[in-house]
This record gives sequence, C-alpha cells and structure tokens, in this order.
Amino acid sequence: MGILRSMLRAVTWWDGQTLNTQFWTWRNGQRVGEDAEGNVFYQSHDGKRRWVIYNGEAEASRVNPDWHGWLHHTYKEPPTKAPLPRKTWEKPHQENLTGTAMAYAPAGSLRRAEPEARQDYEAWSPE
Repeated sequence: MGILRSMLRAVTWWDGQTLNTQFWTWRNGQRVGEDAEGNVFYQSHDGKRRWVIYNGEAEASRVNPDWHGWLHHTYKEPPTKAPLPRKTWEKPHQENLTGTAMAYAPAGSLRRAEPEARQDYEAWSPE
C-alpha cells in the first residue's frame, strides 16, 4: 500500500502535495507558519514567492483572511508575527460549504430537515 500511495502522490495535487512540490519546498522553501486548519505556509529564501501546502483537500476557501493577505503580498509580515486586530462583531473564518451537506438552505428549501409549509404567492400591487 505504501508504494501505491507514493505513486499517487507523484501525480495527484488535490489532496496534499505532489512529490515534486515536496522536493521543491524542501529545497527552496522557508516555513513561515501554520493556521488552525493545519495548512502550512512557506516563502522562498528571498521572500518573493509565497505558497501554502494544504492539509488535505486543496481548497482555497480554507485559507483564512489573515494568511490570504500575506500570501498575496497585502501584508509584509505573516500573521504569526503581526496578527490583524479583530473586531467584536467579526465571526470566525469558515470555508466555503457550497455543495456540502452543511451548505446554507433558506427557509422553504427542500434540503432542510423540516421545510416550512408552502404558502400561496401574493402578487405585489402598487398603492
């Protein structure tokens, strides 16, 4: 099973890193930090290139806004050195859940466990 897993890592990119990415990161990368989801962030030795190695599925919405800003050179310092100030009304980061069982379902949606009873349509009429 170990050989098969190594062979799959050589060609798959959607679930972690490939062997080429791992080698390139080992050779050229400098580990900068890790987020709450286990994603690891790197930069080149000269600081010009920045990238992330996902912990599991490669889904960009799993990167929180602090690290996203650092990856795109919006912030010079990574969140481990200079965390962004938080407001009391801010919600914690959540990945995009579209297409999953936990996706938002509005009132009346058939995907809800207990959908609301349907009502007749009331047309709008001007005064």
